Amino acid sequence: MEDSIIQVENLGKCYIIGHEKRNPNATLTDKVLQKTRQAALKTKKLFLGGDLITGHDLEEFWALQEVNFSIQQGDSIGIIGRNGAGKSTLLKILSRITEPTTGRVRIRGRVASLLEVGTGFHPELSGRENIFLNGAILGMSRQEVKRKFDEIVDFSGVEKFLDTPVKRYSSGMYVRLAFAIAAHMEPDILIVDEVLAVGDAEFQKKCLGKMKDASQNQGRTILFVSHQMQAVSALTSTCLFLEKGKLAFSGNTNEAITRYLTYGISNSLQYNDELSLNKPKITRIEILTSEGGYTHVHGDPMEIIVDVSLPGGLHGGSLSLQLVNSADIPVVQFWITDSDRHILRSGGLHHFRCLIPKLRLFMGKYSLTAVLSENNTRNTLQKLDQVCSFEVSMIRTERDHPFHEGSSTYLDDFSWETEG
Repeated sequence: MEDSIIQVENLGKCYIIGHEKRNPNATLTDKVLQKTRQAALKTKKLFLGGDLITGHDLEEFWALQEVNFSIQQGDSIGIIGRNGAGKSTLLKILSRITEPTTGRVRIRGRVASLLEVGTGFHPELSGRENIFLNGAILGMSRQEVKRKFDEIVDFSGVEKFLDTPVKRYSSGMYVRLAFAIAAHMEPDILIVDEVLAVGDAEFQKKCLGKMKDASQNQGRTILFVSHQMQAVSALTSTCLFLEKGKLAFSGNTNEAITRYLTYGISNSLQYNDELSLNKPKITRIEILTSEGGYTHVHGDPMEIIVDVSLPGGLHGGSLSLQLVNSADIPVVQFWITDSDRHILRSGGLHHFRCLIPKLRLFMGKYSLTAVLSENNTRNTLQKLDQVCSFEVSMIRTERDHPFHEGSSTYLDDFSWETEG
């Protein structure tokens, strides 16, 4: 579209991966000599202008393939997908850090990117000096940076350490200053990756508020990548859902999040896995709903059956179950540990049954996350995410007006009294 601030057409990015043949009988000396030969070969190829990838077998890996979308000025766009889906690669191309293999990208306006902790910082320079350096990189004059300087410092909260080299900053201080610079330098397009996860909850809330204001009131375009679906839902109305390097969905944020959370999830109320002779594992989970199948009625009892296979006993074994909603937010948790009673102290197959007299989840879609751990060593042995999906209905709950999914996550019994 002519008025698009970002236009992506048939975008693709291919990497060449080298695989080495493993020799199980190789000595330390053999490995050192092999690494030395590889370094010499790479140096020779560099001078000859050849490919720096080495290995016995070379493989093409397409991080992105045939990606097409357009973004209008003032749009706030979420980019979601599982690890390895191609999100970071896409942002690096949009930020002009790396070149695409196929297709093209058209961008109108100044871009500020926050892709990882310390992006664009010189570690030996102070926070003050890095503010002016980043402004220069964005094409701003010294006077423009001075005009925004006090706002940046106040937002970042690093005033006491402004003349300290940033190499001595914590990761949280890095992010606070980096975001404050990127957001206040008045870019036309602000690209923010998962780095905000480093900051504390209060700062994350302040950042989301700043980005929302920049998009809604200042007409700036925001590209926001996060695994926190609650933050994506709060900030954006449109989402790009990437899966295995391809654009699986582009559209309404709520629908994109639903597709993301349900992608690849089994619709079975049972999880089954084979027994293992050498590692502890959960071999079976089954949810017994009040209506049978995938439907459970609010307030009815529920049972969850779990089988655990152990090659040997655990020291302080623990089994935890979480019911999570469609935004992947845990709503309620059930657990049993070796401190409550003697469990998982011997090898073999162990059977557990969790009885919930009244499950008061509000209407909506839910799934189960299960964690098997050893508390004495603080070691997580296995974690199963989003298995055994089911849906809660309110068909036996009376109300004068209809229930709306998403207005709550838990509804307890209550009564009102009035006076006067």
